[in-house]
Amino acid sequence: MKIEKPEIMTAQEVAEFLRVSERTVYDWAASGTIPAGKLGTTWRFKRSEVEKWVDEQLSTSTKKNITFSPVKLNKILNPDHITLIDTDNKDTALMSIIDNLASSGAISNKEAVTEGIFQREKLMSTGIGLGIGIPHIRIESITNLMMAVGVSTVNITDYESLDGNPVRIIFMILAGKDQHALHIKTMAAISARLKNPLLRERLIESRDPKTIHSLLTDGEQ
Repeated sequence: MKIEKPEIMTAQEVAEFLRVSERTVYDWAASGTIPAGKLGTTWRFKRSEVEKWVDEQLSTSTKKNITFSPVKLNKILNPDHITLIDTDNKDTALMSIIDNLASSGAISNKEAVTEGIFQREKLMSTGIGLGIGIPHIRIESITNLMMAVGVSTVNITDYESLDGNPVRIIFMILAGKDQHALHIKTMAAISARLKNPLLRERLIESRDPKTIHSLLTDGEQ
């Protein structure tokens, strides 16, 4: 007997369907990125509309020669873009990562990136829980999607994470305006990999950027 899937989905169900965090789903809903509606203070999603939205993203990706195969972090994370942080303040931590990207020449418009990241945080904190923050933006000054990582030696206590816990690991994703599908895939890849508690613990304990890079890309070809 075939079991019919419910037409109306919760944020948790959408997150599981798309393999992203609930925080990301709330972010997309609030920004109008994904079709959604509010019932009181609760977001609800029509399965048919979500599936149509996914098909549209896939179609756009195909036209741009971007497949929906899994993202490999070793293709978008340069070991030089991994920063060791020693602060309990979110703003200081984010600026440390941005400064690293600017000093390495990875970004041409530091001001635009800084404004975009901090405006994004004002809209809604990117702390997804489990000690992880994923600040992310899509702006015109970025040509190719890139990622930077910051690992803090102390708890970042003012991150306002989804689970209320302090943040220790920050993944900053910078994408171009037309890289929406790749942007989604990258966040999904991070969320999937960081579900491993042992990996999170080893990342937090590491004090070497090359070791952190190896931990994050282990097993990728």
